[in-house]
Amino acid sequence: MSGDNLTVVVEFILLGFSDLPKLQGFLFGVFLSIYLCILIGNGLLIIITKTDPGLQTPMYFFLRNFSFLEICYTSVTIPRMLADLWTQKGTISFIACAVQTCFLYILGAAECLLLTVMAYDRYVAICKPLYYPLIMNHKVCVQLIVVSWLIGIPILIEETYQIFSLNFCGSKKLNHIFCDAPPLIELACGETYEIEISIHVAALIFAITPFLLILISYVKIITTIVRLPSTSGRSKAFSTCSSHLMVVGLFFGSGSIVYLQPKSSHSAGSVKVFALFYTTVTPMLNPLIYSLRNKDVIAALRKLLPKLIRS
Repeated sequence: MSGDNLTVVVEFILLGFSDLPKLQGFLFGVFLSIYLCILIGNGLLIIITKTDPGLQTPMYFFLRNFSFLEICYTSVTIPRMLADLWTQKGTISFIACAVQTCFLYILGAAECLLLTVMAYDRYVAICKPLYYPLIMNHKVCVQLIVVSWLIGIPILIEETYQIFSLNFCGSKKLNHIFCDAPPLIELACGETYEIEISIHVAALIFAITPFLLILISYVKIITTIVRLPSTSGRSKAFSTCSSHLMVVGLFFGSGSIVYLQPKSSHSAGSVKVFALFYTTVTPMLNPLIYSLRNKDVIAALRKLLPKLIRS
């Protein structure tokens, strides 16, 4: 990254919410509260689904892993955001920016794949109930989790390497709340067409394809539910699926607006809002969505909370 008109970039400046200087303290309090809610809410889901005997099923095994993933995913961006709001500096080294981007993509891909696995679990449970214990045995569940976590690592490390191998010139200011490909590409000089195509291919593999598989699963699930003779059976089936559908809609909906929206229609403010939605708001709502709409989780929570208070 050197030449007559190029300089070696050693750091970037995340603008974040610098356009709201009077609200820095307020925003710090808001995001600290959100982060604590994410840690406590998802932490409780992990404890409940691990310790309660009635929740030792594949569905809650996947939910436990999903909650842990949400904690990891938000920990990539929110602590850094809180530090920037506290210090009001926003500088991030080149290496730290690359590491943040890499982990954001690896964990984001894992989340997309894990949501797909959870949809497949519901498909087998509702469409093939007699074969469910055989198909979704513990070994298969563990293999699905391992694949979801690890399959994207080599591809997304290479993707991150390509992004940070670009030549950066001029301004070092990233008009975003964390390091991400779209604002980084805007700072690059020279041709970026190939890397943009590469990013869209990665999005096709790790976001669009999982979303389509989830969609196909739920078309088959809804078709099966509608045919159920019992009203209570239909209600219970819809109840177990609706929570997952809400999380899928929030995560994929906000993410697609950021990554698939044409450049010409990009607005820095709207991109920040939707980026906050899939990296912060959805992980915060996840425990509420799964607990408030699930009688088993509520019952387990009622048994656990008195023990936690006494201890």
